[in-house]
Amino acid sequence: MTRFNNTNTFHHNNGFVLVGFSEWPKLEMIFLGIISLFYIMTLLGNLAIIILCCLIPRLHTPMYFFLSHLSFLDLCYTTSTVPQMLMHIQSHGRNISYIGCVAQLFIFLALGSTECVLLSVMAFDRYVAVCQPLRYMVVMHSPRCSHFAAVAWTAGFSNSLVQTVLTFMLPRCGQHRIENFFCEVPSMLQLSCVDTWVNEVEMYAAVVVIKVIPAGLIFFSYVNIVRAVVRIQSSEGRKKAFNTCGSHLLVVVMFYGSAISSYAYMAPKSNSAKLKGKLLALFYGLITPMLNPLIYTLRNKDVKGAVKKLLGK
Repeated sequence: MTRFNNTNTFHHNNGFVLVGFSEWPKLEMIFLGIISLFYIMTLLGNLAIIILCCLIPRLHTPMYFFLSHLSFLDLCYTTSTVPQMLMHIQSHGRNISYIGCVAQLFIFLALGSTECVLLSVMAFDRYVAVCQPLRYMVVMHSPRCSHFAAVAWTAGFSNSLVQTVLTFMLPRCGQHRIENFFCEVPSMLQLSCVDTWVNEVEMYAAVVVIKVIPAGLIFFSYVNIVRAVVRIQSSEGRKKAFNTCGSHLLVVVMFYGSAISSYAYMAPKSNSAKLKGKLLALFYGLITPMLNPLIYTLRNKDVKGAVKKLLGK
């Protein structure tokens, strides 16, 4: 712990100190084991989804095209923070360079923002599949799917670029201790020694554009999906329709639920609030990407069939 105890002499121009879970040293080794296991599962699960979507012809559909993008996002999303977190826990070092912090914040925010938009695109895909099945391949043809994916990536990285530039323009007056295990906008705003209301207004405006509007589109899609499913006469048809959408809806609830809850701990005062905020960040930064492949695999007959076919070969 020597390096961390000497961080008061660490000059802020050289970088930052990621406090992480160092305030709970007895929990660190437990976190090291759990996070390592979850990260390996995240890598294997999402890689498996990407490989299946590429190799199995029956999965060459719009739904699995977007799912492969989601898995790639989750792979990069976790890799932008978790390896460094594990290294810090193991070595008891907490320092991150200025450039490293900028890069980490930009990449993590860009991928998270892209996922918000991509989930709304996936909801639209399910809406067309259930509500307009005869026109599905006309509406969701390959060029349009590529266009939707490009819009999601462009929106996510554009939002991240604006927020990253505005965040790092703020003066910090020597403050360099980040109350988290990775660099993120709310934690960086707490370091500023000037009024951050402009940044906060911009951040909440970005939340509306990147999270609230896509969430509204998802809600609109599922309202229409439920109406269409209720009108289906056979119970088997209704069950198939719900199974088609159930995996995506569960992923949406987990991702948005944990991300929105984290805003309640933007400026934690007590140690318990700090711990809850960090655990929430860990949930949406690692647990959700790990569970996504499991949810789609366990609830989806096509994916399970593809796994069996690949293993059979």
